[in-house]
Amino acid sequence: MKHFSRRSVIFCTLVFFAVAGCTEHAAPPPDAPVVPVMAAKAEVKAMPIELHAIGTGEASSTVSVESQVAGIVKEVHYRQGQFVKKGDLLVTLDNRPFVANLQLAQANLNKDKASAELAKVQAGRYEKLYQSGIVPKEQYDQFVATADASEAAMQADQATIETAKLQVAYCLIYAPISGRVGSQLVYPGAVVKANDVPILAVINQISPLYVDFSVPQQYLDEIKGYMKRGKLPIEATTSDNTKQESGYLTFVNNTVDATTGTIVLKGTFPNADSRLWPGEFVTVILRLSEQEKAVVVPSQAVQTGQQGDYIFVIKPDMTVDSRAVKVARTVGGESVITDGVKAGETVVTDGQVRLVPGVKVEIKTSL
Repeated sequence: MKHFSRRSVIFCTLVFFAVAGCTEHAAPPPDAPVVPVMAAKAEVKAMPIELHAIGTGEASSTVSVESQVAGIVKEVHYRQGQFVKKGDLLVTLDNRPFVANLQLAQANLNKDKASAELAKVQAGRYEKLYQSGIVPKEQYDQFVATADASEAAMQADQATIETAKLQVAYCLIYAPISGRVGSQLVYPGAVVKANDVPILAVINQISPLYVDFSVPQQYLDEIKGYMKRGKLPIEATTSDNTKQESGYLTFVNNTVDATTGTIVLKGTFPNADSRLWPGEFVTVILRLSEQEKAVVVPSQAVQTGQQGDYIFVIKPDMTVDSRAVKVARTVGGESVITDGVKAGETVVTDGQVRLVPGVKVEIKTSL
């Protein structure tokens, strides 16, 4: 019986130490040393209400340049990847066949013009003869019809000339928009067809540039509400994180993606220095509004434990207390606290690894 009681005592002792070891913050011993920490005060300030997402660059306009006539490429005037302005010459086609057609049309016009003038003179002559009763009306009508047909032939020749001029002009192919040219798709000597392959060039207009991104559908009503008050600013950051590009929200899709529960949005960026690129992934920050009088602490003050987020608060006697907190959001290295910490309280920002509630601390400028 005495042996069983001894085992019970040992078992209870082990359970006690095991439970004590599972507590998140054990009480400090009486002779615990002062722990150096870095600290900051919780502040009250205006903080933006933002949504974060990953977006993709999209050219504001993409044009595939094609030939309007069939012909042979004579010269390519652009370099692949080059920035071109609207109206810059891109490709020249061999125009000799079209110049010959133009000359032929002009010759036909001259011929029909001479014939028309003769027919007009004859019609005038027979008009006088008809009025004098010398020739019958049928003969007079025949010459009038011939004069009218010659006039119509001249008009047809003039239309043929305009068509030939247009085909000659189509041999000089210009950039329809300003933007970046892609890879060179044709070379001198290549045969091209009218409105068919091969495409002569692809131009992407990247100033301005769109950025597409998606947000969860629960933010849709909030976004629409803020849009009624004015333009919603957007910041886009590339992978190098060197500079943010500023733009505005300009498009909300008319349907929610049922498979993902997200809504597609689109921002427009001036992109004057061409830092954003079509197809590039960027970090997007959509600013909805600004929260006045938000309680803010440095983000490094917030710790995560088994029970959730908590912060070590330094009390007036220089001991620390562990507070459970609710973090609304984090913006630019600062966390908005909705519960657990009040403005003006001092929080630990570095050195938390050695802290337990009740331990004394000493605030340092660096560790």
